[in-house]
Amino acid sequence: MHPGVSLNVTVYFDVASTAPLHPVARQALTAALDEGWADPARLYRSGRQARMLLDAARETVAEVLGCRADEISFTASGTQAVQLGVLGALHGNRRRGRHLVHSAVEHSSVLHTAERWGSPRPEAGGQTAGGEVTVVPVDRQGRVDPAEFAASLRPDTALAVLQSANHEVGTVQPVAETAARCGEVPLLVDAAQSAGRVDVPAGWSLLAASAHKWGGPAGVGVLAVRKGVRYASPLPADEREGGRVPGFVNVPAIVAAAASLRAVRAEAERENARLHELVERIRARVPRLVPEVEVVGDPVRRLPHLVTFSCLYVDGEVLLGELDRAGFAVSSGSSCTSSTLTPSHVLAAMGVLTEGNVRVSLPFGAAEADVERFLAVLPEVVAGVRAPLGLDLAPPSAAGEVVPPRAEGRTGAESEERQATDEGGSAGARSVGTGSERPEASGRITGRLLVLDALGKRCPLPVIELANRIGEVPVGGTVAVLADDEAARLDVPAWCGMRGQEYLGEAPAAEYGGDRGSAYLVRRVS
Repeated sequence: MHPGVSLNVTVYFDVASTAPLHPVARQALTAALDEGWADPARLYRSGRQARMLLDAARETVAEVLGCRADEISFTASGTQAVQLGVLGALHGNRRRGRHLVHSAVEHSSVLHTAERWGSPRPEAGGQTAGGEVTVVPVDRQGRVDPAEFAASLRPDTALAVLQSANHEVGTVQPVAETAARCGEVPLLVDAAQSAGRVDVPAGWSLLAASAHKWGGPAGVGVLAVRKGVRYASPLPADEREGGRVPGFVNVPAIVAAAASLRAVRAEAERENARLHELVERIRARVPRLVPEVEVVGDPVRRLPHLVTFSCLYVDGEVLLGELDRAGFAVSSGSSCTSSTLTPSHVLAAMGVLTEGNVRVSLPFGAAEADVERFLAVLPEVVAGVRAPLGLDLAPPSAAGEVVPPRAEGRTGAESEERQATDEGGSAGARSVGTGSERPEASGRITGRLLVLDALGKRCPLPVIELANRIGEVPVGGTVAVLADDEAARLDVPAWCGMRGQEYLGEAPAAEYGGDRGSAYLVRRVS
């Protein structure tokens, strides 16, 4: 971490959410507050001075991003840059059509803008605004197939959107290959996670970035629009920023953002290899230290500083709280949706576990000793969160493979004891990591079918009960998990993939005696 940066946590491993203010940004901001406070549109001396600072900042950002200075506009945030970029390009190309294409793992700013675009609404003159949206799927590593992306384009496609790298799992997208297949369709690239850290990919028509991601001040975004790309502002006309962004520009913050971008890009040349090795160490050792863990995201085509892994049978919020108490600030799922109960759309699109995930994103200067301490603390923290569940998890092998937990193989007297408990009343089980009592999911066995009633329980509890009870059916038998938590639709198939069981699909819970929700069917393979 940069010298002089003071944080209220022991170790900050969450720069994918926001990076600490870079010392260069702090110095530039302080100086620009004195020199660049005036209106850069005015002709008097202080205005001209502010204009010179603004123009120099624009030149710096253009140089790093690989474009012309007059193609750069500054916005109030990265989210605003994305929204203006998407809507402006769609409006500018409306004669071509109203079709929008984006990947399934884009930032929420893209998803929300696309949702609005796909919702018809009245417009002046009696016309209808909005259009069609196509979402391109990704593979299990979170990467799009350029050919599949290109196949979704149509003659009326007005814009395609693809991020440079994913904000949750770090997978780098094949932007250049995809752009080469887009033909005349403009491609907007959301480079918020990669700008300043790695080279900007070739082939973009519009590009969005956010200063606070690279160590600049919050409140500064970048929207770049290539010359020749049709763009029409979706907002009322304004003379600022080439007519693309209304309102008074924050010259001091923009100067600080540009200065830190140049500094970070220079540091990245030295730091990326070191951070890549530290992340590789985390990727390799976490599955060997913690049972029932899956590292997600592309292992090769990835950002150098970011890694995400998912822990079975763990509530992500509880795990983050325990890691915070142990002195580590990390995140879980999408930083923009973590305050909601909605599962991460990125992890869902990848088909991996959406619960119990941890994202570690290392700052420049991250100490090797801090990474080692994190790896030393993590197994104990995860074990402590899982302890109230009573799971009998075998330790990982040296290769990172996990022996199936003995909880999946209950037979004989133990199974009969559990079944008798169910007949006489549900046994008590503890909620994830809290220590409070929670009724266990009830179950009934009919032949080779076990029905687990987990209605009213949030994930990961339905998955935990599935792991505990699947051993009560013979190999080839089926477990029907009744659940009304939307996350179960994602996590039960993901659990099957991690545990080598067969996911058969989904059916109405009513077919298995439930009064709501769905039944998720699993065949025991081993």
